[in-house]
Amino acid sequence: MHGTVGCCHDRLVPRVSQDHLAARRRQILDGSRACFARFGYEGATVRRLEEATGLSRGAIFHHFRDKESLFLALAEDDAHRMAEVVAEQGLVQVMRDLISAPPGREGGEHPADWLGTRLEVSRRLRTDPDFRARWAERSEQLTNATRERLKRQRDAGNLRDDVDVEVLTSFLELVLEGLVSHLAMGLPADDLEPVLDLVEESVRRHRRHG
Repeated sequence: MHGTVGCCHDRLVPRVSQDHLAARRRQILDGSRACFARFGYEGATVRRLEEATGLSRGAIFHHFRDKESLFLALAEDDAHRMAEVVAEQGLVQVMRDLISAPPGREGGEHPADWLGTRLEVSRRLRTDPDFRARWAERSEQLTNATRERLKRQRDAGNLRDDVDVEVLTSFLELVLEGLVSHLAMGLPADDLEPVLDLVEESVRRHRRHG
């Protein structure tokens, strides 16, 4: 009888351990997101990461090789979430989400929680060649999601057809980067909704009446 219990226990361990590891990884990412947003990459010391995640450095770096690997994983996670929004609602909706809450906002599952990460990614892309090289491998996800969304909109007759999809993709990405720079400088965002309305209107197909 003892052997049977042990056998069942052995079969359960891998699944429980896998769920636990996934939950712990999510705990680290969610806590470090708030920490990086509040203090920036350099200011997010190991001690602050420990406080933000509620875990020891040993537990944190058991899942991530070092602080940069943790930040890259976080940025990749946020890029994936943004790509999901793009697939469903378009890149302009990502921009609307970014201006709907201030940078550094902690807690919750609001889409704009990724703003702090996005600001830090943009800063490090300008100042850190090694990070730029590592991020290049991960940055295609949002571009591909935007391109595919635009193609679907064009096929549905909702997208202007006088401009190539690749050009429209670049246009929207440039607007996104401009918006991120605007927010990074601490400039007000409460009057930008009409600007985003204009961006959205500029890529739509305009049907002539009459």
